[in-house]
Amino acid sequence: MFKKMNDKDRKRLHRKIHIRKSVYGTADRPRMTITRSNKNISVQVINDDEGKTLASISTLEKEFADVKPNTEGAAKLGEVLGSRLKDKNIAKVVFDRNGYLYHGVVKAFADGARKAGIEF
Repeated sequence: MFKKMNDKDRKRLHRKIHIRKSVYGTADRPRMTITRSNKNISVQVINDDEGKTLASISTLEKEFADVKPNTEGAAKLGEVLGSRLKDKNIAKVVFDRNGYLYHGVVKAFADGARKAGIEF
């Protein structure tokens, strides 16, 4: 019934739980969380006090259907999400890497958001 986790997934889940103990989004500094797979990248900006998503972006959106889930695509998504946050007067966020290593796609997305003027 339940999928048996391999060692790689188990380690990521452990990192995710450890990170979420200290990362919390408020109205002043919402939490930006990234989810990635081999086919898609999805990012949400969440106010944990109210439990509401303030902004999101994904490669599943029609305008980003041609964006691939690699470092170049992640950097582009980061810049677009950064501009969406600037339109909503959000300049500072807490970055939740969701258990993924801060390398490659995750790092490229964060750098793209910083390029758009978002502070972590």
